[in-house]
Amino acid sequence: MLPNTAQTYDTGLRKIIITLTVIVSAMLELIDTTIVNVAITQISGNLGASIEDVSWVVTSYAIANVIVIPLSGFLGNLLGRRNYYIGSILLFTLASLFCGLATDIWALVFFRFIQGLGGGALLPTSQAILYETYRPEERGKATGIFSMGLVLGPTIGPLLGGYLVDYLSWEWCFFVNIPVGLLAAWSSFTYLREPKGRHAVTTIDWTGIGLLAVGIGSLQFILERGQSKDWFDTPYITIFTFIAVAALLAFVFWELHTKEPAVDLRVLARSKNLAIAAVLTFIVGYGLYGSLFVFPVFVQRLLGFTALLTGEVLFPSAMVTGIISLPLGIALQRGVSPKLLMAVGMSAFIFFCFELSQQTMQSGSSNFFWILLVRGVALGFIFIPVTMLAVSGLHGKDIGQATGLNNMVRQLGGSFGIALTNTYITNRMATHRVELLSHLSPYDPAAAERINLLQQAATIRGGLSPAGAETVALKALEGTLTAQSYHLAYMDAFMLIAFLFTVCLPLLLLIRIQKKEPVDLSSAH
Repeated sequence: MLPNTAQTYDTGLRKIIITLTVIVSAMLELIDTTIVNVAITQISGNLGASIEDVSWVVTSYAIANVIVIPLSGFLGNLLGRRNYYIGSILLFTLASLFCGLATDIWALVFFRFIQGLGGGALLPTSQAILYETYRPEERGKATGIFSMGLVLGPTIGPLLGGYLVDYLSWEWCFFVNIPVGLLAAWSSFTYLREPKGRHAVTTIDWTGIGLLAVGIGSLQFILERGQSKDWFDTPYITIFTFIAVAALLAFVFWELHTKEPAVDLRVLARSKNLAIAAVLTFIVGYGLYGSLFVFPVFVQRLLGFTALLTGEVLFPSAMVTGIISLPLGIALQRGVSPKLLMAVGMSAFIFFCFELSQQTMQSGSSNFFWILLVRGVALGFIFIPVTMLAVSGLHGKDIGQATGLNNMVRQLGGSFGIALTNTYITNRMATHRVELLSHLSPYDPAAAERINLLQQAATIRGGLSPAGAETVALKALEGTLTAQSYHLAYMDAFMLIAFLFTVCLPLLLLIRIQKKEPVDLSSAH
């Protein structure tokens, strides 16, 4: 570390270009976490692979992401942050090209993993670069700008993916990254500077890196595949769970006792706010990705929305978050309490989840407009303060460690949100099915009348025999029963997320507000 090296902050056009570059790079990474989801069916048909095999296209990217994100600070110090950042953009872009050219499902999975290794660096490193481009007193503005990408990326992904699949082909979900990635790499090469006070790495913590890769990789694998494999009823899920627990416990012990850790967990002890922010970020990730998982499934499976219409319905919500992010960041700069903003945001998100839990099978796109706008406001009021809280009072290399840890926690929160919500929906669906079946008795007048009406319709319109009409009527009733069971389960899932946010509200009382950000004398990542 160079203790007397003063930070030179970028200004003017260079500052604007760097800001745009890091936001675009971060959004590339976030968009690719969701853009492929709407193309699963097309990829399956085109490459002749099962849906289960194609799901590895999503899983491999997520596993690579979550391994690299916490290592980004260490790798930036080892290779030089500017070189590492440009190299990651180019690796992401090149892998995108090969993903689009893949003619075999396992080649596609392999290049998606490589794409994830490149993309994993973009989010935390972009955030660290942005914070060190702006002066400490402007950090609220920087947080507001960065938070726009955090929310816009996952929401734009399905909309952009749906458009590309409908009007071009699934390959363009990857090809679209190439011109943007090359432009971001050129801009980074031209305008980014290497931090003058970069922390020198004298020893590579191979043990820590290995334990992290095994532990986090196994955990992400479990979360991605557990539900489809009936969790611990599948032996290899149980084995990977033991591996994940053992590796992560060993990783924490090792990193706390080695002199030059790959991931400096001690920064959590140095910053109480970072520790609180990590918990809140996990909850926010759970709520953001959990609700973003349930809503499209609900409206597409039960209400008949197309993928493109679903993206169009969600897009205004993301735009609201983007619009209010910068003003909220400036408000934080001027002394507005982050506790107050987060309290408003979490309360609004609870209201959003509660309102969604009241929707019916007759709801249309217009019914969701104002509710989703509340979601957009809520995420803005939560994301900006909690993102700023994570780096509050930190400087130098601690910023890189904090952004890496915080982004990893959000990714894991999202993975837990999707996995546990999916499991919860499955269990609640079975429960509701049993409850509804108890009312479907041939001796129940309402049920008997419904079956009779369905039989008459099948006889008159389909010209079926009485036996054939009865079979059709029972199948139709079965479909209605299944749909109603899923509807109640989805509503329960929204209520569960609302309950989780309610329980976490008291954590805001533990936040320590730093009155004035001290002057930053070092820019080491």
